[in-house]
Amino acid sequence: FPAATAPLIHFPVGAFCTMPKASATRNYSKTSKTPRRPFEKERLDRELKIVGEYGLRNKREVWRVQLVLAKLRKNSRDLLKMEEHDPRRVFEGNALLRRMSRFGLLEEDKMALDYVLGLKVEDMLERRLQTLVFKLGLAKSIHHARVLIRQGHIRVGRQVVDVPSFMVRVDSQKHIDFAMSSPFGGGRPGRIKRRTMRNKAESAE
Repeated sequence: FPAATAPLIHFPVGAFCTMPKASATRNYSKTSKTPRRPFEKERLDRELKIVGEYGLRNKREVWRVQLVLAKLRKNSRDLLKMEEHDPRRVFEGNALLRRMSRFGLLEEDKMALDYVLGLKVEDMLERRLQTLVFKLGLAKSIHHARVLIRQGHIRVGRQVVDVPSFMVRVDSQKHIDFAMSSPFGGGRPGRIKRRTMRNKAESAE
């Protein structure tokens, strides 16, 4: 007798060879967003001025701050669309305003969601550790401040911070100083200084 044959099942072409999208496997979100018009002269000049004034590494740091501001503005707009006494608006709005005040982005007389919409890139960049190190007189220039931070010479409180884009809170600003282990903070002299001292000691002998 002929053997019983199983029914044939037809699968679509490429059913087992499709690769998952990058967005499906990526477990993090983008930190910056490129401009929609890459060759707009006014924007290019404005970004170049900001990069030079605040000693940024590249324009991606500007775009990163712009994305953060865009998210803050979106949250503020969504909350402003709700009723004034809506529980969600009261809870999330107060939390957002407290965070803005904690980082020194809003003054005490401007604690309202409307003022969040008026924040600029410069307001965020003024709270970076690199900017504050220069304005406190710990560095000779804004670029020198970046070098000091990256080389581990700056601390905030007891913690050494080597990230120039670190956002400093208002209550932590007075604790910015040279690290204890840094030659500028009374620590061990640097390599060149030690070699100079050793050469002087050998020549004196």
